[in-house]
Amino acid sequence: MTPSEVLEFADKNGCRMVDLKFSDLPGVWQHFSVPIQQLSGDSFQDGFGFDGSSIRGFQQIQNSDMLVIPDPETAVLEPFTEVPTLSLICNVVDPVTRLPYSRDPRFIARKAEAYLKSTGIGDIAHFGPEAEFFIFDDVRFDQGRHFGFYHLDSSEGRWNSGRDEGPNLGYKIRYKEGYFPVPPTDSLQDLRTEIVLTLQGLGIDVEAQHHEVASAGQCEVDMRFSPLTQMGDRLMWFKHVIKNVARRRGKTATFMPKPLFEENGSGMHCHVSIWKAGQNLFSGNQYAGLSQMALHFAGGILRHAPALCAITNPTTNSYKRLVPGFEAPVNLAYSSRNRSAAIRIPMYSASPKSRRLEFRTPDPSCNGYMAFAAILLAGLDGVQREIEPGPPLDKDIYGLPPEEAKKVPRAPGALTEALDRLEADHDFLLAGEVFTPDLIEKWIDYKREAEALQVSIRPHPYEFALYFDI
Repeated sequence: MTPSEVLEFADKNGCRMVDLKFSDLPGVWQHFSVPIQQLSGDSFQDGFGFDGSSIRGFQQIQNSDMLVIPDPETAVLEPFTEVPTLSLICNVVDPVTRLPYSRDPRFIARKAEAYLKSTGIGDIAHFGPEAEFFIFDDVRFDQGRHFGFYHLDSSEGRWNSGRDEGPNLGYKIRYKEGYFPVPPTDSLQDLRTEIVLTLQGLGIDVEAQHHEVASAGQCEVDMRFSPLTQMGDRLMWFKHVIKNVARRRGKTATFMPKPLFEENGSGMHCHVSIWKAGQNLFSGNQYAGLSQMALHFAGGILRHAPALCAITNPTTNSYKRLVPGFEAPVNLAYSSRNRSAAIRIPMYSASPKSRRLEFRTPDPSCNGYMAFAAILLAGLDGVQREIEPGPPLDKDIYGLPPEEAKKVPRAPGALTEALDRLEADHDFLLAGEVFTPDLIEKWIDYKREAEALQVSIRPHPYEFALYFDI
């Protein structure tokens, strides 16, 4: 839409409020609302002011004044307000220079797309993330100087098979057997359908929805692929819709990668392909129907994967999922159909249009704008430098003999390790000034100080089981 079309759309739908949304650095939507009378054609150039020092990863207090500029192409009706509300995703701008803000995650995604075009390699980078999540009935957690705990519950959980529910009707999902059961075992069918219909009402194409492997409340809803920045926007809507639909039904949703011990974690397998003039450049006559460009793209991802993990798996909890021997793809190899490799080549269809890479290591705690941009830059570095990915590994990597397994590179085992690797290997992110040194430095410092350090200095409940009687 154009600005004038947005105003007509708001008037036609009786909007009384405007909700202005933007992403903080970690990747969580922030918003504020203004009466519809405050929105005019000039608003799409002049913007609206806010305090950047109160947003995680943004400004210091002496430079706190910032602007959000609404993007008219993102105009939709907010589905979770009582009063008709126009929703607009915004870009963040410096009010003095009027330049886009270097730490605005959406700006990073936009620059990545512009850089791809500038290289002449391709026109569009398509991304299709499979962001898994958990739906719980009850969540309690707290931490103090003398205590710390969390408690999660779901009516589906196998641990509730003996609970007096007046009556307990059974149909609790066996541990690690939550993949594809029908109702009544799958109790979340209608909730996921409501999510799908809400997403479709926002113009977001959905391909499928289903229960996932974990015993209690693990789900997946798959969006159809779309260009990088648009998919970044859609992932933000995806999380917003899931959390609010769950709350509307008296439940709660989380995108934490590993909320349950000894159960499958939530990944965000990222399907990616490069297109030019309507042609899929990843289709060819090489391994698994890939082009040489696609193999070099895979080589770039594998080369930079340890550094990428600091962006695609950016939480301390991420590395509870990335554990060798479990379900997560920690092995930095590629293969067709093989879900034990970090990069899989899906073989569901023989159509050249469907040929793509599936990077399986990322998880949904990431900032989608930044993660997709970083994956694209790593792959383009592989294409430009003709980085060979090595031979494919067409066997169960988890079952390899120890002498073979140790030859396969692995993803980092902790957030601190991933941040160290990013600190040592980030030149590929600076291409086209997509990421800036300032942003990378801020990201590393924030993750170290606000997250990794804070987790490391607090006693863990299991430490009492291990050490209290020492």
